[in-house]
Amino acid sequence: MTVPEPPAAGSSRAPSLRVGYVPGVTLTKWRKVWSQRFPKQPLAVVEVARPSQRQVLDAGEVDLCFVRLPILSDGLHVIRLYDEVPVVVVPKDHPVAAFDDITCADLAGETMLDPESADALDRVAWGAGLVRLPHSVARAGSRRDLVYRPITDAAPTTIAVAWGVDDPHPLIEEFIGIVRGRTVNSSRTAQARAAQGTGVPAPPAAGPTRRAGSRPAPSSRSRRTRGGR
Repeated sequence: MTVPEPPAAGSSRAPSLRVGYVPGVTLTKWRKVWSQRFPKQPLAVVEVARPSQRQVLDAGEVDLCFVRLPILSDGLHVIRLYDEVPVVVVPKDHPVAAFDDITCADLAGETMLDPESADALDRVAWGAGLVRLPHSVARAGSRRDLVYRPITDAAPTTIAVAWGVDDPHPLIEEFIGIVRGRTVNSSRTAQARAAQGTGVPAPPAAGPTRRAGSRPAPSSRSRRTRGGR
């Protein structure tokens, strides 16, 4: 994984903020607001494998990271953002594909594959087993030979944003403000700029921005009849 280097001491380049994210997280709305408010402060983003989400924070490879809980939170600020319904990915001709949604009991006896395996979806297509994934990850990896179905009684997965308690980066508070939906003139971020003496320019005044906070987890409204199975 290649992460852009921070500017060297004395560099005239504006400080960049390095943001990591686990697969399934979409940063478009937050990046758009950031570019409008801080056009001279680069935002570098890098995808991070879920098993490495704590490691990249500890190693300083990113300044903050969108993570999938659980994560060891010692030494971290962690803000929960939204939940996702888990789904199961199956071949198109699998019996589960005939239903709109399923329960955990419907998967009894099925071989479940490691969701962190790089070839998990290929193995599902080969008939080696099924895989359970967060909805956004399954949607991003959708294929014509596979389908996914929500598991209605499974615990949801949670996306959060995390950063080090001792991380002094002057732009973290600004980005967190955007994620939490604070307006351009929020007193909290303005006070942070003043207290830190960062020299980061205040963003230009603007009208209310669209809230960039959590999104609702996807859900299935159609219910199937489980009789006859």
